[in-house]
Amino acid sequence: MLRLDDVVFPVRDVRTDARLRQTLGLPLIGAHTGDDWDGKGWLMMIFGLSGGQEIVAVALDDGAMPDYRGLPIDVRHYALACGGETELNEWRDRLTTAGVEFWEERHGESASVYFPDPDGVILEITWPPSVSRGLEAPMSLATAQQWIAAAKAVA
Repeated sequence: MLRLDDVVFPVRDVRTDARLRQTLGLPLIGAHTGDDWDGKGWLMMIFGLSGGQEIVAVALDDGAMPDYRGLPIDVRHYALACGGETELNEWRDRLTTAGVEFWEERHGESASVYFPDPDGVILEITWPPSVSRGLEAPMSLATAQQWIAAAKAVA
């Protein structure tokens, strides 16, 4: 089974650096710049996570804001698991102290705190973490196939 290595997302507002470093406490473990990513100058900021994975924020000169109008705000988000319910409470306090607006949701047994970075990328801190056994679930495959078939029939 594959393991997540890194997640990369574009940012227009480099204050994302402060949100990831100061508010979340993620170390900035690398930064690279260049002048030609499809003709645009760029800054890549690499933040470390505890399992060796990375979150990478890429700022582009004159980067256009993506258009997500009509979509729920949290349909695109990045979830980070914390170490326990007490730590999730500490994250609530930390976000409040930093003046970061957030909302909470429960999904079965899990509790999550969601908040935007300055560009509107939604970050989630959750507990307990998702557990993947790496085995395909026949019922899940059937559900997905039914949804896809219905969507094709409407199109």
